[in-house]
Amino acid sequence: MNTYLQETQLLNYSHPMIEQLIESNQWRKIDSLQQQISEVYNFVRNEIKFGYNRGDALTATEILGDGLGQCNTKGILLMALLRGIGVPCRIQGFTIDKKMQKGALNGVAYTLAPAKIIHAYTEILYNNEWLALEGVIVDDKLLSQTKKHLSEQGDKWIGYGVSVKKEEGFNTCFNGKSTFIQFASVIDHLGTFDSPDELFLQYSNNKLKFKMWIFNTFLRKGMNTNLQNIRDHGVK
Repeated sequence: MNTYLQETQLLNYSHPMIEQLIESNQWRKIDSLQQQISEVYNFVRNEIKFGYNRGDALTATEILGDGLGQCNTKGILLMALLRGIGVPCRIQGFTIDKKMQKGALNGVAYTLAPAKIIHAYTEILYNNEWLALEGVIVDDKLLSQTKKHLSEQGDKWIGYGVSVKKEEGFNTCFNGKSTFIQFASVIDHLGTFDSPDELFLQYSNNKLKFKMWIFNTFLRKGMNTNLQNIRDHGVK
């Protein structure tokens, strides 16, 4: 069990920045485990906006400082906070079809993105069962502005960082069960990992240095601005 509570380079939950966040929200003092998890989950889901960081293998404090994240980075921060309050967790790695990013990614950014994007989500051990917390990725404000603009593709609704099966709908609130928001576009399972450090040592979206330089130098700021404009004004 200690494996799923261990601090790592990326899950740096003893850092004063993380510790102060946990203490200020008094998450350790909540009696209900479900409520504890829900409070941390909702913080990462809505206070950390869906957006694009400079890479995947960032520390929890770097992601917290950015104030935004995508599947991989939100997963890192979520794991750090959960382990920081004593909730065992691990990470699942996948590849995912980039089509579900259409609208969040456009133009050159969409063209440069690999057809299969490295995707990850956190799992928690809750009531002796591993539950997925993938629904943490897209914040409520962005989701509310994009729901009616998702593309219909077979049995799925996809776009703007969302991919859900029509019959399942939008399952993003933690109530003691798994949550999902992108899983309908998963392609390959890369494995189960004790920490994000292990996952991103083997797999990364950031191995093509020239593409990453273009992304960070010319594209990323505009992509995040586009997402904020959607939150503020809706889809144009």
